[in-house]
Amino acid sequence: MTITAASVLDVSPVVPVVVVEDAAAAVPLARALLAGGIGIVEITLRSAAALDAIAAVATEVPELLVGAGTVCSSAQAAAAIDAGARFLVSPGSTDRLLDALQETGRPFLAGCATPSDMLRLLERGITEAKLFPATAVGGTALLRAVAGPLPQLRFCPTGGITPQTAPEFLALPNVGCVGGTWLTPPAALAAGAWSEVTSLAAGAATLRSR
Repeated sequence: MTITAASVLDVSPVVPVVVVEDAAAAVPLARALLAGGIGIVEITLRSAAALDAIAAVATEVPELLVGAGTVCSSAQAAAAIDAGARFLVSPGSTDRLLDALQETGRPFLAGCATPSDMLRLLERGITEAKLFPATAVGGTALLRAVAGPLPQLRFCPTGGITPQTAPEFLALPNVGCVGGTWLTPPAALAAGAWSEVTSLAAGAATLRSR
């Protein structure tokens, strides 16, 4: 199946946003998420282990859609794709970064925070984006406000979203999914508490139906 930015938004109600400090944890983490019904993960490029973690998941758990987050340059985009990332996520959307993301030919969610950011994306034909940092820039109020003038856009809001607030975001017609860190607590990853990750994933997988 061809993966598009639109289909990335529809895989699971929550995209786990993870900092992997030990690449050896990547595969059991991926399997724990799948066991809980989450079919996607964004491994951020915020650690030295990130690229190795992406490569491990891409090779050993191909049924989980693995992407790279915190992509801030063309070099990072290329390295992530070489490692096996099937989609890319950036925290912002400068023209140079958008050029690099589009040149990869892979689906991506570019970060935006203002209507001007959103118009920049639409001028390039980009209709799926990451709203970041979601709660800090207005959260659901902002998303409701831009839905009228910019109905083409669909978002993955990320930043400050919790299990309690996620359903409010997911109820909006211009939200496909949300990004969240609560599915993969650092303490659970460090301890190898994969049953805890599976339990948190199972709760997140049902958020859209609540």
